[in-house]
Amino acid sequence: MRRAVVVAATCLAFIATSAVDAAGVVGGGDDELVPTGKGWGERPAPGPGPGQGAGQGQPQGQGKPGGQASGSNGIVYHGGPLITSGPTVYYIWYGNWSGNSATTILTDLASHIGGSPYFNINTTYYDASGKHVNNAVNYVTSTNDNYSQGTTLTDAKVQAVVASALSSGRLPYNSNAVYFVLTSSDVNESSGFCTQYCGWHTHASISGLDTKFAFVGNPDRCPSACAEQTTGPNGNAGADGMASIISHELEEATTDPDLNAWFDRRGQENADKCAWTFGTEHTASNGSRYNVTLGSRQYLIQQNWVNQSGGYCDMSVTH
Repeated sequence: MRRAVVVAATCLAFIATSAVDAAGVVGGGDDELVPTGKGWGERPAPGPGPGQGAGQGQPQGQGKPGGQASGSNGIVYHGGPLITSGPTVYYIWYGNWSGNSATTILTDLASHIGGSPYFNINTTYYDASGKHVNNAVNYVTSTNDNYSQGTTLTDAKVQAVVASALSSGRLPYNSNAVYFVLTSSDVNESSGFCTQYCGWHTHASISGLDTKFAFVGNPDRCPSACAEQTTGPNGNAGADGMASIISHELEEATTDPDLNAWFDRRGQENADKCAWTFGTEHTASNGSRYNVTLGSRQYLIQQNWVNQSGGYCDMSVTH
């Protein structure tokens, strides 16, 4: 779905195939691109092969161990690890969240998305041993960060926020975890929030451990770019918009945590391929739209790419 800006959420990716071609990034006969974690692909840089610890912005090799890649549903497996057990989720509430119902709305999302028909889509993805992702998400806890890196973050500062939460013991280290940095509306991310993406995910070595984390900005800062509707089903437009971005990042961090597992030839991960598409929608009591109920709450969250039957966007595995 197009927006006025190119937005990725690995995204929530706004990027479209025609936009990539128009920018001259990829054309017929060009090499396969690798994901950046921000919803668009880039040419692979020379260096170590998949699984050898490249950080954000440093995609690894061609991503094809031994020259092999597999997949016939519009998305290809490149040999990297998946979180097959299902991810553990930790939130870092960055900035000022006092009195904001987002802390309840988004905690409910993380607590109920696992085991749902929606997250079950990720079970169509598997690792090198043929083990499929489990339909499980374990939300554990959260911590607060009172502007330790200021109101303008860089990618490096987002990583520093995560590193601080881990080194201080406010959050435990878990190799199967995704740490979400959720920012209040007065916080910017200078590498392209609201103009190139609404969120992203990546991994980095923190204290010598491979750590998966994500940035999710608050759509209240730029609703025309990062929110699908001005009134959400839970009565908090910013939180309702973040719910879709979090869902997008979570499924990508599960099936492509180190940016070397499942993606297509344009470097788009599973959620990128369905960005800003929602399928069948319903009308909530406040007149807003929703397409899924998780726990006791309704949400409007984007579809995900089903890795079977040729590949398709949906809210569940239906074919």
